[in-house]
Amino acid sequence: MVIRTVVWGENIHEQTNKVVAGIYPNGMHNTIADALNSDAAIRATTATLQEPEHGLSEARLAETDVLTWWGHKDHGAVDDAVVERVARRVFEGMGLIVLHSGHFSKIFKRLMGTPCALKWREAGERERIWVVNQGHPIAAGLGEHFVLENEEMYGEQFSVPEPLETVFISWFQGGEVFRSGLTWRRGTGNIFYFRPGHETYPSYHDDNVKTVLINAVKWAYNPQNSLASIHDAPNVPVEKALEPIEERGPKLHEAGEAGYR
Repeated sequence: MVIRTVVWGENIHEQTNKVVAGIYPNGMHNTIADALNSDAAIRATTATLQEPEHGLSEARLAETDVLTWWGHKDHGAVDDAVVERVARRVFEGMGLIVLHSGHFSKIFKRLMGTPCALKWREAGERERIWVVNQGHPIAAGLGEHFVLENEEMYGEQFSVPEPLETVFISWFQGGEVFRSGLTWRRGTGNIFYFRPGHETYPSYHDDNVKTVLINAVKWAYNPQNSLASIHDAPNVPVEKALEPIEERGPKLHEAGEAGYR
């Protein structure tokens, strides 16, 4: 079975900025999807902000194994109902890969529960990305480090929760460092944040970046069936307790009554 992947793109800068349009004439989302589709194990399609429901209807998300997310200019335009829909699917087991300025996206902040803020500078600096977890599947096929000659600087502190794993750390010409490849789990969903991808530089044409994206989709994929029951909070009757018990004392809820949320 192929990994059904949706590449979500804000798709604004490509339409309004000549530099970005020159680098990504078919849109950043299509460039990323093309990279993923170069691997036979992945079938990537795209969705954009401008589509109805941002291209992320309940039916489509139900058939999505991994979602990648790139946004920047208009995070606020993403409908809150769609954000909750995506979060629900992550809890159920859908993988999520958040790219570059997607650190400020509604969905990333929703799942992290923190400001997700950082330092930044747009000066076309050299970024050296160090692989600090060489045994991690996301780093497969990479050397000790790789270089992007021109990138936007992101610097610590990065106000995200402590990750499960740190895969990459970036160094920039100006001296800053940044945890540029981090993993988390929310519910049964795997989440990976990957820093490179400023729209005025050709980072998504870089072979090492493409390798990371392909590896990340494979890592984020959860082959188990969607765990819809993760949202349930059943009121278990006394008579269905695993061991015999006697009901004692007053209670707030009647047998079978739903709890408060």
